Amino acid sequence: MSEGRVLAACQDGAYVLRLTGDVRMTLCTSLDDYLAQMLSDPAFASVWIDLCDVEGLDSTTLGQLAKLALQVRERYGFRPAIYCCDAGINRLLTSMGFERLFELHEKTCCNSGTAEAIPLVPGSEDAVRERVIEAHRVLMGLSDENADRFRDLMDALESSA
Repeated sequence: MSEGRVLAACQDGAYVLRLTGDVRMTLCTSLDDYLAQMLSDPAFASVWIDLCDVEGLDSTTLGQLAKLALQVRERYGFRPAIYCCDAGINRLLTSMGFERLFELHEKTCCNSGTAEAIPLVPGSEDAVRERVIEAHRVLMGLSDENADRFRDLMDALESSA
């Protein structure tokens, strides 16, 4: 698997995030900071998530995407779109309850223009742990199945804090 990357493009408040490779918690600080910046943009109008080049997503990344969708719905009243043509990733998204949070499209999205890698933001061990915990809380809140799925991990993370 190739190393995960998050690319972003924006035009007139319309954002596209393209995740590529194997996206893991090592990117959680960078992704979280970028999402906060994006949602604080006064021109923010929409966001698409392009997963067509993703080889893998860990639960921290899934939790951060779920958090994004919940914030977009709460602040702006719509569901962001996810585009993904990989059947395995689509099954993962559905198993996490993402069909309630996102408009899921099982196809490739339109050309998203010129995307640039978001800046890598180093995070202390404590800061990363807090972002991982927060992401998993969001996932656990989506369904009883997710709560059961991540309970042991959360117990371990919270006891190590």
